[in-house]
Amino acid sequence: MIYKRRPIWASQKIKSILDMDSEMEKYKNKYRIPSTRLQSWDYGWNGSYFITICTANREHFFGEIVETPNLDVSTINKMQLSQIGKIVNKFWHEIPNHFSFVKLDAFVIMPDHIHGIIIIDKNDATVVGTPNLGVPTNTNTNNTKQKTGGKNPKWKSGTLGSIINQYKRICTINARKINPDFGWQSRFYDHIIRNEKSYNNISKYIVNNPLNLDK
Repeated sequence: MIYKRRPIWASQKIKSILDMDSEMEKYKNKYRIPSTRLQSWDYGWNGSYFITICTANREHFFGEIVETPNLDVSTINKMQLSQIGKIVNKFWHEIPNHFSFVKLDAFVIMPDHIHGIIIIDKNDATVVGTPNLGVPTNTNTNNTKQKTGGKNPKWKSGTLGSIINQYKRICTINARKINPDFGWQSRFYDHIIRNEKSYNNISKYIVNNPLNLDK
């Protein structure tokens, strides 16, 4: 389903950096960008994030795309999950059970990567989101040194990085019971979603990813 809830948008002050039209080509290619993380953005702030995580060496650990009969066209691409793919699917949907401030939306598993939308929506005393915009106001004046954007590998609790790190860890533990060679790429790729148009475009891209594999 596309645009199921009212997500929280990133601030318009980063509009020039987050232009959707130029960014989408990045996701259609091979996710080769070493770091797309904004240096000035705190990834614990409320917002909607498009996430891509790839397997080590782009190995097809999660299954394969197969052609299946379809009523409207001769065949249609469909992802057939492996046992590891089912593990990855299971633990993704359990993320909100462990992070009460997280909501999930569109999600897809491909043979060697996953795409998903994670929405961080905190309603506590330290982060105040501007209604319908998600522009956070940090009420803790002593927190200026706790930014989590950039290449800092030590994500603090409650940030996007800590969520993804814990997800990757539990998937790895269980996947290696099936295949001891399983692994992820060390980094993940994120895009801060800034408005409804971008949100809907990205959601459609995620849902249609298997169909458009060879396009």
